[in-house]
Amino acid sequence: MAEQHSSKGIMWATIGIAAVLIAIIYPLTNKSFNTIANSGKNNDEADVRIQPVAKFELAKAEAPAASGPRDGVTIFNTVCGACHNTGAAGAPKIDDKAAWAPRLAQGKDALIKSVTNGKNAMPPKGGATLSDVEVKNAVEYVMGRAK
Repeated sequence: MAEQHSSKGIMWATIGIAAVLIAIIYPLTNKSFNTIANSGKNNDEADVRIQPVAKFELAKAEAPAASGPRDGVTIFNTVCGACHNTGAAGAPKIDDKAAWAPRLAQGKDALIKSVTNGKNAMPPKGGATLSDVEVKNAVEYVMGRAK
């Protein structure tokens, strides 16, 4: 019976120590617990400190004021040059006269049709919003450079 009393005493002592530890630790971890240092501060300050540094929003770019069709050089440099200056996706480079020879032999109308409808990896109108006059201007510029 002596062992039974000492086991009970150890058990009650353990429960008592656990209760004291809980009473000490719980207020330190409780989020709603206000200390004197935090009582005067507003939660808005914390929100401001954790705001992201920058925001990123996708928006459709506004088209420049239409002052008429753009010339071939402008269209080539803004739309076509991405592929035709580097040869990306198999596009013939603008200065590669050998690559352009069979295309030029087809004539301007065939080249305009290829640009308008797309060809191989090139999307219709180079993936841009171009008028028929702008397509014609770009084709004429490329033909002049590739001759």
